[in-house]
Amino acid sequence: MRRLGYQFTDPALLELALSHRSVGEPNNERLEFLGDAVLGVTISKLLYQQFPTASEGDLSRMRSAIVRAESLASIARQLELGDHLLLGQGELKSGGFRRDSILGDSVEALIGAIYTDSDGAAVEAVIAHWFSAALAAADQRAPAKDSKTALQEWLQQRGKPLPEYTLLEEQGEPHQRTFLVSCKIALRDKPVTASARSRRKAEQAAAALLLAKLEGQ
Repeated sequence: MRRLGYQFTDPALLELALSHRSVGEPNNERLEFLGDAVLGVTISKLLYQQFPTASEGDLSRMRSAIVRAESLASIARQLELGDHLLLGQGELKSGGFRRDSILGDSVEALIGAIYTDSDGAAVEAVIAHWFSAALAAADQRAPAKDSKTALQEWLQQRGKPLPEYTLLEEQGEPHQRTFLVSCKIALRDKPVTASARSRRKAEQAAAALLLAKLEGQ
């Protein structure tokens, strides 16, 4: 995968990073957990250096805008990760290789894999490259708008009912929980669902999916 801009010393880590939990064990969930932490710290450092006078609140908002679920999915599509993901038959049939939550999780897993395979300097260089456009577009004056806020504003502007979020399922060990959440509004009969490592992330991912569907109508 030349688009990654990184050559793995241990190719097995690359395969593991691309292995969704639907294939069974082993899968990329542990690498995703690690990558999520590494990504947050690295983007924080890069923003701290790029905006020496920005407040803590400004830095937090810019970081949230850069690492939100839909941004990670966009990075995954640029890297064409969907073509290389290892998915179970159910996810393959349902188009899991196109799903934002799965794509975004794979980016975090790859970051965790690169960090494990190399060192902090190497993974920072990769993150800076992958997120270069987002970092260049970061603006401390513009507050980040998360997916739930964007969906709520879209609905309010059109006089539509607000969305309802429901926790459908919670699985895994205490340190590896997975949350499945649905997002539904009255004008749509069928809710959308998304899963993530926290309920907040799952709700944000579901909101992004529903907003994309509404805007595409």
